[in-house]
Amino acid sequence: MSRKRTPMRKIKTVLRLAQREELSERQIARAANMRRSTVRDYIERARAADLNWPVASGMDDAAITQMLFPGSAGESQRKVLPDWGYIHTELRRKHVTLQLLWEEYRAEHPNGYGYSRFCELYRRHASTLDLSMRQTHKAGESVFLDYSGKCIDVMDSETGLPQSAEIFVAVLGASNYTYVEATWTQQKEDWIGANCRMFSFFGGVTTAVVPDNLKSAVTTASRYDPEINTTYQEWAGHYGVAILPARPSRPKDKAKVEVAVQIVQRWILAALRHRTFFSLAELNEAISELLVRLNNRPFRKLKGTRASLFAELDQPALGPLPDTPYEYAEYKKTTVPRDYHIEYDGQLYSVPHAYACKTVEIRATVTVVEVFHENRRIASSLRTRGDANGKTTVAAHMPPAHRVQLEWTLARLLAWAAEAGTDIAALFAAIVADRTHPQQAQRVCLGIKRLENKVGRDRLGAACRRALALGSLGTAAVEHILAKRQEELPLPCEEAPLRLIQHENVRGAAYYRSADEDAARNTEERHATSSHD
Repeated sequence: MSRKRTPMRKIKTVLRLAQREELSERQIARAANMRRSTVRDYIERARAADLNWPVASGMDDAAITQMLFPGSAGESQRKVLPDWGYIHTELRRKHVTLQLLWEEYRAEHPNGYGYSRFCELYRRHASTLDLSMRQTHKAGESVFLDYSGKCIDVMDSETGLPQSAEIFVAVLGASNYTYVEATWTQQKEDWIGANCRMFSFFGGVTTAVVPDNLKSAVTTASRYDPEINTTYQEWAGHYGVAILPARPSRPKDKAKVEVAVQIVQRWILAALRHRTFFSLAELNEAISELLVRLNNRPFRKLKGTRASLFAELDQPALGPLPDTPYEYAEYKKTTVPRDYHIEYDGQLYSVPHAYACKTVEIRATVTVVEVFHENRRIASSLRTRGDANGKTTVAAHMPPAHRVQLEWTLARLLAWAAEAGTDIAALFAAIVADRTHPQQAQRVCLGIKRLENKVGRDRLGAACRRALALGSLGTAAVEHILAKRQEELPLPCEEAPLRLIQHENVRGAAYYRSADEDAARNTEERHATSSHD
């Protein structure tokens, strides 16, 4: 057992039992609960120093140590104690370790503490700090995020009713530099917006963000493999940061922000408890003023302030902000209907017709709606809002037949008919007048127009002339005329009058008039006879 681990009272006990009681080394080791080798070492040192028990009993610990271990007390007194505050601060810099700091310490103080004693003394110093300060966070490495459990009411100027505002809190790991703002909710749009404004406040980005497991950040919480919300993951990619959610039921993972939330509640929320706010902007302005004071408050157990440590540690280590601000986007999975138009926010947007009945993912920003299939963008349209008939159709997305119908409007069909010939134009005009809705007339006219590719314009014109004469105002009638080649027959108005056949058995119209007259006379005679009787 070494001298540093053996209390001085045990050394006196060994000397007393060996010199006055004259016990053996084995007996002394058993009585003092020590190793025999340690007992032998103390006895030999006392014999070499000519130290007897009656004398040792009246000596203090320092004197006995000087006699038994010459030079050790003087060397201990000459060792320079490291500046533990400096050591603790330097450990937050990237790639700085206790080994490196000890080597620098020994280079300046060759007779200083050894590495193991150096580490032991530092751990003892760190244990006297706040719990949140025991972890060592590298500069620019992590920012910890959470919402305060306490809200602040904002009065609605119109209804006079209060609406609770959530308090977003972010703290940098190395310097404890803090950012606070109020948002209406903890939903994705407010959460992402707060994250963007946080990095703007810091003037740079950290390597990682450590959020709590709220739904706006983590879709499925897991100790080992959490599923990050798609929008939040896209935000992280835009800023080039890693998302490292705190493990469920592991409060030490986010101890830094837990303490920051308590400090914000004490120094900001409590200070605003008597004030009434009528807008979120007014509340955030008041929070900003108190936040400056909080970041400039001196630490109790460390030198400097949050602001001074930020300028010294975190700020130089932060990465640059992106050239363009992040544009918030919502994601939604859906199946493309058979009409190849997906629905988002009450509006319809077309996708290539080949993706009908397939599962796609919608990405919607403030200005654009994009559609992805297996991570490949297949459609993109400007976003429309509030349109009762909101439907955006790209001609290239349509099947060929649908595309023709879209391109050939009724006005264009009528213009084509006027150019094609008077018979076709007359039939088209009659169809338009006969149909209730213009779209009905458009479909019929388009169907007739397409027959030109099969039979030519001349035959089509003749068929239209006959259909109009017969009053058949439909595509089927024109197709029937062409199929039977009836357009070659004369029109009803052009047919020759019927020739009467002369034959002795043909009675003719006069016969039927005479018969009618005879029947009438017989009827009158019967009525007269009945009246006379």
